[in-house]
This record gives sequence, structure tokens and C-alpha cells, in this order.
Amino acid sequence: MEFKDYYKTLGVDDNADTKAIKTAYRKLARKYHPDVSEEHDAEDKFKEVTEAYEVLGDAKKRAEYDEIRQYGTQGGGFQPPPGWQPGGGAGGFDFSGAGAGGGNYYEGDFSEFFENIFGGGFRQQGGQQGPNRSRYSSRGRDIELEMPIFLEDTLKEGAQQISYKLPHYSVDGQRLEDVKKTLNVKIPTGVADGEVIRLKGQGAQGVGDGPSGDLFLKIRLVPHPQFDVEGHNLIITVPLLPWEAALGAKVTVPTLEGKIQLTVAANSQSGQRLRIKGKGLPHKTGRGDLIAVLNVVMPKTTSDATKEAWEALAKHNTENPRADWN
Repeated sequence: MEFKDYYKTLGVDDNADTKAIKTAYRKLARKYHPDVSEEHDAEDKFKEVTEAYEVLGDAKKRAEYDEIRQYGTQGGGFQPPPGWQPGGGAGGFDFSGAGAGGGNYYEGDFSEFFENIFGGGFRQQGGQQGPNRSRYSSRGRDIELEMPIFLEDTLKEGAQQISYKLPHYSVDGQRLEDVKKTLNVKIPTGVADGEVIRLKGQGAQGVGDGPSGDLFLKIRLVPHPQFDVEGHNLIITVPLLPWEAALGAKVTVPTLEGKIQLTVAANSQSGQRLRIKGKGLPHKTGRGDLIAVLNVVMPKTTSDATKEAWEALAKHNTENPRADWN
């Protein structure tokens, strides 16, 4: 089994914080997204960085990965630690409550390494592994995939094309070559991160006269370098110089649809939240809001004249911001 160095895939250090990992993924996901990339191996690269972020962007998966990472060999192989069992990881996805049915298979578009570490791959009711060898008719397998979506794409109407591979078996249960399938999927208005879309009959073909399984798409909103997501609202931090906060200012702020002018009132405080109506993510009855969080920052350099101005201000100001400590 080939070892996957997810830190190398995202180009980050193994002590990188969540923000650095998110930023790296956002940059690479946009670079290799099959809809916009001209790289010849864009689809494979996109899958690799998505898989890496699925692990490093999740605290539990990352902790488990860090524990077994030392067992990855220089030759690219993976030698599991003593007592390690495939599929004993953080659990992968669970669609048991999404209409998938208790005994069905699930197969994500992930590497063998991911499937074994984080509980993916094939599984049957009763813990049996491997394909169904029944010669009788049986329902096809359900397929589970992640569908990354850029925040900007949530504002667009129309369908998005996805391609995936379906496991294929002979009548007697022998594994055959996977079949590639392409669909145009309409993303419902107001879809949220982590939401599951079920496409009936778009999973693996049934055996004999059995019906096809279903396709479950788990929506993943690709992290944005400027906006955080809070429900259907977007959060953006707006840096202000001290005199802008004190005197008030007009500040140019980006949105998903372009730039707007934000009015900052005089005597604004760091951490104050300003709400811009209708500039968030769409939902079934409208749009969320854009929340601008003010953050007062000091200039990185100070001239003599600026220092004198601060000293003059200090002499005339009698307010004590720590008065309630007494």
C-alpha cells in the first residue's frame, strides 16, 4: 500500500496551523479544479489535494494520521504499526441516516491508503469484506463522493459536471474493470457545507435484475482566503488603522460579487461587527448577510512626527480603558 504524505501534497509544514492548511488547499484546489485548470493531470491533482485536506483539515483525522505517519517508508510504502487494523481510523462518512440502508457498500473517490486508514473502502453488514459473491439478483452498491464547491459558484445557476468510477462485477461476483460515469448535477439553492444530495439510481449497477444503487454527494465548500462561513452568512475581517477607527472612514470591502464601500463610524471599536444585508450565501428564501468584523491594527513603522502626534494625543486623553479592573 502506497503511503500518502498529505503535508507534502498541500506544500505545508507538519506543524502548520489550520489557517495555513486551509489557505494552501484553497490555492491548490483552484489551480487544479477540472472546470478551470489547463493542467493535463488536473483531475488527479484535484483529487489528491482534496483527500489531503479531508485529513489535515479535520482535527481527529489529522491526529490519527500524525500517529501513523512515522511508519511511512522512504520508498513510498506503508508499514503499519504493530496491532494496527485497516479501517480502524476516525470513521469516514456515515450516511446510515441518509436513506442509504444499513448493509450497503460505500466507495469514496479516495486512495487505498485513505480507505484503509479512515474506515472507507468496501464494507458489508456483518463485517464481511470484499464483493458480494451472490449469484442471485441484488441491489447495486451506493456510492459516496465529495463535491467541492467554491463559494462564488453557489451564486451561479445551472448544473455542474461530475465524473466518477463505478465498481463493476460479473454475475458470479468477480471484480471487473471500473466503469466511468459522467453526470450534470444541479446543486439546490441554499445547499450548505456537509449537506448530502441523494441521486437515486446513479450508483453501481445491480446484479442480475437488481436495481442500481444511489449516489450520495457530500457538499464541501472550498475554504476561501478572505471569507469564513457562518450558516449562510459570510464573515470578513476588516483591518483599520487607529485614526480610521477614531475619525470614521469609507473602506473598500470585497464581496463574492465585487467590491463595495463600507462606512465605518467614528469611534468604532475593534471586534465590532457590521452587517451588510444580502451579500452572503444564497438560501431557499433569499441571501444571507456579509458580517464585517472590525480589527484595529497599529502601523508597522512609526516616524518621529507620528510619535509626537501619539504623545500629544496621550496628554489630552483622560479616558482609562481599564477602569473597570479596580
